[in-house]
Amino acid sequence: MCKKNILWSLSGVLVLGILCSFIIQPRKKNVWMIGDSTMAIKAPDKFPETGWGVAFATKFKTQAEVQNRARNGRSTKSCINEGIWKEVYEGIQPGDYVFIQFGHNDEKVHKPGVGTTIEEYKTNLSFFVTETRSKKGQPILLTPIARRAFEGGKLVDTHGEYPDAVRQVADSLDVPLIDLTTETSGVLSKLGEERSVSLFLHLPEGYPNYPKGAVDNTHLNEHGAETIANLVVQEMKRQGIPLVNDLKKKR
Repeated sequence: MCKKNILWSLSGVLVLGILCSFIIQPRKKNVWMIGDSTMAIKAPDKFPETGWGVAFATKFKTQAEVQNRARNGRSTKSCINEGIWKEVYEGIQPGDYVFIQFGHNDEKVHKPGVGTTIEEYKTNLSFFVTETRSKKGQPILLTPIARRAFEGGKLVDTHGEYPDAVRQVADSLDVPLIDLTTETSGVLSKLGEERSVSLFLHLPEGYPNYPKGAVDNTHLNEHGAETIANLVVQEMKRQGIPLVNDLKKKR
């Protein structure tokens, strides 16, 4: 009898321990990302083209998981129309974050399924914000990264009114804003026309995935993706966004 009682007691302790582990263990926080090719995960045959969201995903501890739903060629309009946003919306749980960075393709107003007017752009960004908040998530707006476009040795703007539209939405809805247009423009200007090549997809002929070479001043390489991801982290820390508590500590 004593042995049986001891076994029952040990079984009870074991079950209780398992139950407690489920109760105490917090739910993983998701960091959702929606945007365009400058943020997206790339197919293996596109390497070394790298979206900055790939590097950003490596910055977090295990309790925060990045869900990168950015896609090449997408705008705020196509993100909604193709069901990408629906998938993200259905997955958002209270306390999740949603990073929203569009602009490169919204600017292509000559493409009806992709391009948006400034007012459509603002409406769509506002939609993402209000939908995220309705699920008790935390939206973060980001302006598009700068293209490497120099004239006479000086960086020129290629985004027109679109970055300012993001700033206006962030201000009107009281949303944290990471102004990547300003931040990346500063980095490119500091590096200058020649050295800034190091951030982008510039490859000589004969490269395995690009036998004809590549000269791409919009899309990033691994170093560029890491640089942009670090800018985002720096801004999160500067603004005191609580998500910084889930970042890995630098060794």
